[in-house]
Amino acid sequence: MGWFVTLATFLVNEILSEPAYLIGIITAVGLIAMKKSTGQIIGGAIKATLGFLLIGAGAGLVTASLDPLGTMIQGVTGAHGVIPTNEAIVGIAQDQFGSRVAWLMILGFVVSLLLARFTPLRYVFLTGHHMLFMATLLTVVLANGGRSTVAVVAVGGVLLGIMLVAMPAFAHPWTKRVTGSDTVAIGHFGTAGYIVAGATGRVVGKRSRSTEEMKLPEGLRFLRDSMVATALSMLLIYLVMAVLLLVKEGQKTAFKAFATGTGTVATGTGNYLMQSVMQGLQFGIAVAVILFGVRTILGELVPAFQGIAQKVVPGALPALDAPIVFPYAQNAVLIGFISSFTGGLIGLALLTWVFNPAFGLALVLPGLVPHFFTGGAAGVYGNATGGRRGALVGAFLNGLLITFLPALLLKVLGAFGDQNTTFGDADFGWFGALIGNAGKAGGAPGLVIIVLLGLAVLGGAILVQKRVVDTGWDPGAARDALMPRESVVAPAEASATTATYAKVPPPAGAPAPPPAA
Repeated sequence: MGWFVTLATFLVNEILSEPAYLIGIITAVGLIAMKKSTGQIIGGAIKATLGFLLIGAGAGLVTASLDPLGTMIQGVTGAHGVIPTNEAIVGIAQDQFGSRVAWLMILGFVVSLLLARFTPLRYVFLTGHHMLFMATLLTVVLANGGRSTVAVVAVGGVLLGIMLVAMPAFAHPWTKRVTGSDTVAIGHFGTAGYIVAGATGRVVGKRSRSTEEMKLPEGLRFLRDSMVATALSMLLIYLVMAVLLLVKEGQKTAFKAFATGTGTVATGTGNYLMQSVMQGLQFGIAVAVILFGVRTILGELVPAFQGIAQKVVPGALPALDAPIVFPYAQNAVLIGFISSFTGGLIGLALLTWVFNPAFGLALVLPGLVPHFFTGGAAGVYGNATGGRRGALVGAFLNGLLITFLPALLLKVLGAFGDQNTTFGDADFGWFGALIGNAGKAGGAPGLVIIVLLGLAVLGGAILVQKRVVDTGWDPGAARDALMPRESVVAPAEASATTATYAKVPPPAGAPAPPPAA
C-alpha cells in the first residue's frame, strides 16, 4: 500500500500540480483521439507545454518585479498583517496534510470528469495548480474538525469535483462575451471576482467605450502599444513609491528595498531611483512574456481539445487559467490591476479602522501578485460588459473581495489561521468560509450540511448552464444597443463562431477566437 501512496503523491506533486505537464498531456490525448501522426502529437504536446511554461516564466518575472514594490508600500503605509499567498499556505500545509491532499485531488479530478461526462456541465478544468490549492484548502478546513482521513478525502473529493465544473459554468456567459466564442472557459478560482466585475460593468458602463478604444493625442500614440504602456505605468508607480519611501524612512532603509531575490542594496540615490526604473521595465517584459505564452497555448490546445471533446467527454470545453483572457483587452489588464490594488488599499483601511476593532478580522495587506492576475482578469470582464467604467469599478470591487474574503477565511482555518499568509483568490475565500462555518456543527450533521452545500452549488451551476449559457444570453447585449455602431462588431464582419454574440473586438495582436469544437 505504501508504494501506491508514494505513486499517488508523485502524480499529484510532480505532474498533476504542474499545469504545463497537464496541458501537454491533455493536448497529446486530444491529438491521439484525432488520429494525428506521431510527429504532430509530440510537437503539439511540447509546444503546448512550452506555452504554459512561458506563462509561468512571465508570472515569475511579475512576482520578482513586484516584490520590492510590496516592500516599499509596506514601508510607506506602515501596515503590517497577513499577505495572502496561495503558494505559501499550500507549502505550509503540505507538511501536515500531504497524503490527504494527494488523494483528495485525484478523487476530485475523477469526480469532475464524471460530472463533465454525465451532466450538462461540460467543462474540463485544466489549471493544475489551482486544483492543488483548492484541494489543500478543503483538506485543511475539513480536517480542522478532527474528522477521519476517509471522511476528509471522500467529502473533499466530491466538493472539489463540483467546484471544478461549477465555477466555469457560472462564469461562462461572461467568458463568451470576452472571447467572442464558445470554445474555451475560465478555469481559475478567482471566478467570483470576474462575475462581479462583469455584472458591475452591465450597471455602470452602458455607454462607456472600451478600454481598447482610448483616444490618445498624437504625441502619446506610442502608448497604444500595450507593452510600452504597461512598462511606463509601472515605472511611474515605482518612482513615486521609491521617493515616498526615501522621504519617510531615509536612505538606510529605502536602499534595502531592492535587496530581495537577486537584487542588491542601492549604492546611492541615483542608483536607487534607476533600480526603480529597471523594475518597471521588467514588469512590462513580464506581461509581454505572459501574452506570448497565452497565444502559443491557444494555438495548440484548443484544436487538439476537439479530440477529447469528441471522444472522451463529448462537447467538453477546456477551462484554462486567468491569463487566457488577457490578450482580449490588454489595456483593461493594467487598468484592472491598478483599480483592484486600490480596492485592496481601501479594504485594508476599512479593516484597520472598522472591522478589526469591531469583529476581530485580520488585517489583509494587498498582495500585488493576486491583484495583478485576478484584478487584470476582472478588468477584462468588466470592460467586456461596461467598457472603461466597467473595468475600473469591476476590478475595484474585485480588490475589495480579495481583501475581505481572506479575512473571513482565516476564522475557519484553525491553527493555520495563525500563519502570516492565507489563500488569496475570491473563490477560496467564500467557499472555504462557507464550508468551514457549516462544519462547525460537528460530526455527521456537519458533514451532511457540507455535502448539501456542495450539491446546492452543483444544482445552481446546472441551472445557470441550462437557463443562461445554453440559451445564448449575452450579458453585454444591452450595452451594444446603446453604443455607436463602430464600437460593436457588426454581424457581417463577425466570423461564424462569433456571429451569435455581439462582442467587443480583441485589440490588434490578440489571438483570434478559437475555432468551434
